[in-house]
Amino acid sequence: MDSVTIRQLRNKGGDVIDRVEQGEVLLVTRDGRPVAELRPVRARGVPRDLLVSRARNLPPVDPDGLRADLDAVIDPDLDWPE
Repeated sequence: MDSVTIRQLRNKGGDVIDRVEQGEVLLVTRDGRPVAELRPVRARGVPRDLLVSRARNLPPVDPDGLRADLDAVIDPDLDWPE
């Protein structure tokens, strides 16, 4: 992990934040000691309205077909909850 000093953060804050925005995690040091980490903020989730609209466009699920597909790739002798 790369590091930046407090002074670098103060004097070149925009450049430091640009690096973080591009995905880097930076350790901030003061007098050679680590004092903080700068990391990108996670992307926000998908809005609920968008998820609902997407769900409306999904094909219906055939439970028996799904089970047959799963049995084809997973040991069919495993106990499945009914």
